[in-house]
Amino acid sequence: MARRYDTNDATDRTTGLREAASAVRRGELVVLPTDTVYGIGADAFSSEAVSDLLDAKGRGRNMPTPVLIGSPNTLHGLVTDFSEPAWELVDAFWPGALTLVAKHQPSLQWDLGDTRGTVAVRMPLHPVAIELLTEVGPMAVSSANLTGHPAPEDCDAAQEMLGDSVSVYLDGGPTPGNVPSSIVDVTREVPLLLREGALSAEELRKVVPDLEVAN
Repeated sequence: MARRYDTNDATDRTTGLREAASAVRRGELVVLPTDTVYGIGADAFSSEAVSDLLDAKGRGRNMPTPVLIGSPNTLHGLVTDFSEPAWELVDAFWPGALTLVAKHQPSLQWDLGDTRGTVAVRMPLHPVAIELLTEVGPMAVSSANLTGHPAPEDCDAAQEMLGDSVSVYLDGGPTPGNVPSSIVDVTREVPLLLREGALSAEELRKVVPDLEVAN
């Protein structure tokens, strides 16, 4: 039976974050608020938990799960060949609605799907998400919806779709909106905007003037 906690209540928040962290460490799924939409998350280093996440969403391995982190410093252990423009984007827009696709460290023991040696990584601008990520480390997190359905902007919508496939729901109230993060590929010499979301190409070019945009 799924448990749900109101993170706007101080007592519930403390209990909910503790229960969510325990669930992640047991390889279970949790739903958490972010600065874009609600996400369904699991321990990024548990291939079984990530597989359960994909199953809960009805999503295939051909759509790998992004990874959320609680601090930019975590990047040092996750990625390699991270360019100067990539760090400039991190400095300018993290925490926030910017996902960076980078080459992951070859030594990492994880299975996020068919990633071809890359990882899509982001630090969200949401205190509940950051607190949980700081406690448990990198999490594989995707929008908390069934594939083909709208990404949820509140906990009710997420729970209606995912039900008891999730152990703990952290209810932080409505999210600011359903605009997804912008995605930039920094594996190339010149960063490439793969998806324009909350951040426009113009905003990103203030930091990386030669940013290219995918067709």
